[in-house]
Amino acid sequence: MAGAPTREFESFAAFYPYYLSEHQDRTCRRLHFAGSTVALLCLLMLVVTGSAWWLLGAVLSGYAFAWVGHFVFEKNRPATFRHPFYSLMGDWVMYADILRGRIPF
Repeated sequence: MAGAPTREFESFAAFYPYYLSEHQDRTCRRLHFAGSTVALLCLLMLVVTGSAWWLLGAVLSGYAFAWVGHFVFEKNRPATFRHPFYSLMGDWVMYADILRGRIPF
């Protein structure tokens, strides 16, 4: 697993190409997409039921799928550990880019 030093980014626009470079493996991207979809469903259930347990489900599912993708398939450390806010933003931008067909699924 790569142990690269932490890079600083001046903006999300500067970060996103790096983020995509950390998601070159198709299985990793698919796991991210699956985890984000499950997280969205959990958030929907939170709204429908009002049970805060669904919020925990959203967080756990999103990270669990993504981290398996990184540790098992991509063989790198998730960007969340170094850039938590930009990484969360990157997850959702990548999700939208996959839906739009801009990134191969």
